[in-house]
Amino acid sequence: MRTKHIQIIIEGATGRLGNTQHLKGVLAIRKEGGLLLRDGSRLIPEPILLGRNADKLAALATTHGIGWSTDRDACYLDPKNQVYFDASVTAGRYARASAAIEAGKHVYLEKPIAETFDEAMALVRLAESSGLCHGTVQDKLFLPSLHKLRKVRESGFFGKILSAKIDFGWWVFDGSTYPAQRSSWNYQKSGGGGLVLDMFPHWRYIVDNLIGEVCAVSCRATTAIPRRRDETGRDYDVDVEDTALATFELKGGALVEVNASWASRVKRDDMLTIQVDGTLGSAVCGLHRCYIQPLAATPKPAWNIEVPRSEKFDDQWQEVPDVDAYPNSYRCGWELFLRHVADGTPFPYTLRAGAKGLQLVQACYQSNAQRRWVDLAELPLA
Repeated sequence: MRTKHIQIIIEGATGRLGNTQHLKGVLAIRKEGGLLLRDGSRLIPEPILLGRNADKLAALATTHGIGWSTDRDACYLDPKNQVYFDASVTAGRYARASAAIEAGKHVYLEKPIAETFDEAMALVRLAESSGLCHGTVQDKLFLPSLHKLRKVRESGFFGKILSAKIDFGWWVFDGSTYPAQRSSWNYQKSGGGGLVLDMFPHWRYIVDNLIGEVCAVSCRATTAIPRRRDETGRDYDVDVEDTALATFELKGGALVEVNASWASRVKRDDMLTIQVDGTLGSAVCGLHRCYIQPLAATPKPAWNIEVPRSEKFDDQWQEVPDVDAYPNSYRCGWELFLRHVADGTPFPYTLRAGAKGLQLVQACYQSNAQRRWVDLAELPLA
């Protein structure tokens, strides 16, 4: 069978997300013989790792038998490198991606695609005028639970959607008693840190795609743990938020409540849970499972403060079965984007979609500073 090869610059592959998700997904495609294209050929991805730490890069590249480099300019100038992907720290992503586009590379970026909405829109304009393929990672849409939620909605199960609720987070240790589970740059503005910047782009594309289009937001954010200890044992001041409570208004009037925190202990089914309530039924999902309760099977609990509850509310929900296959969510995005580059097939998660995430982030910060609702306008044309 005829094969085609596509070289991909992967920046940030030595980090947790870049290694365990993105590189893993690309290598799995490569190991399995590539993607089948419309002309019957197979597209084989060839990763080139880019970064600053030569020892880490060499060790990772040697393990997988792939190339690596610490020379960004050389990677950009090499015409064999067709795609640039960035999963490094958020700080500087706009500059790195802009340089890649100017060098003629298709770009695929982790979220957020920049640090500010203005940078995101500048990147959108540059990408759209270049004629190159461009996209952003929206991995959560391919999780088993959200795949099921999409099917539930498409079936008409909800009727009219009335409201939704997103609960997210866990306790991130401050580094003094136990090592922190998140890198210290997540808690520093200079590194592009902050819970709103990190997570609210996710909420934007999840809500827009699966519940309804966000048109306004009210948000309050705070720093629950103001001092932490980094990877070297050095104490530092946290200058970004680690907790945020927000309400999204959707077109049509439904409201979405968002409770997100890196300083809250988990007592629910998963670290992320999403509930959608409609006139004909409700659904609750985590990362893998999705449960539904239709109107015809909705119980009528009686409010009684004198008698302990005897029924188990969890037992009154039906689990959506595993009908489809659920590949790695990051790999799903890679397959769509690589086919977009090689075959010209549609890719809905462009940098414009990524800019919507930064628009929400900016609105949340504005709402928090001014203690008011902020409307979200249509994105300007490039």
